[in-house]
Amino acid sequence: MKSKKIILVVFLLLTVAFGFAQEKTRKQLRKEQQIEKARQIAILIDSKEFVFVANKAFPLGFRDIDLTTNPNFIAFKPDFIRSEMPFFGRGYSGIGYGGDTGLKFEGKPSEFTIEKGKNTYEIKATVRGKQDVFNILLSVFFEGNARLTISSNNRSSISYNGEISKIEKKEDK
Repeated sequence: MKSKKIILVVFLLLTVAFGFAQEKTRKQLRKEQQIEKARQIAILIDSKEFVFVANKAFPLGFRDIDLTTNPNFIAFKPDFIRSEMPFFGRGYSGIGYGGDTGLKFEGKPSEFTIEKGKNTYEIKATVRGKQDVFNILLSVFFEGNARLTISSNNRSSISYNGEISKIEKKEDK
């Protein structure tokens, strides 16, 4: 009878030990995935060519807006930036009512800098559009999430949350 209890206790201890061993490997696996994602983000930032796609907009003074069904992007290259972002907010001057009033611009940035922080990359750019100058700040976190803030002379500032990814090359048919 005593030997059965000892065998049962040993069996339970081994079961618990194996459970903790698996938990440790899950943590290690998650850590390895985070390291790999951070490495991929670093390669993408070092290439200086990537696209930001927003899933949420945060207009100044308004509630947040879901953008998952609203196509949008801003493509970054050191010699060219193209934006097709929606705008929700207040226009001050030079902005007509009605029509398409999104943050749609393209051009060569007069400033394009990338700084690596403790947990983020900070990309700053300034682009002159047809009627406005756009100051862009993109904060990219090591896990791939990003926050974009665009300010201009004629509109209120707006921020977006989303992700960056590689620019897809279009195939000619």
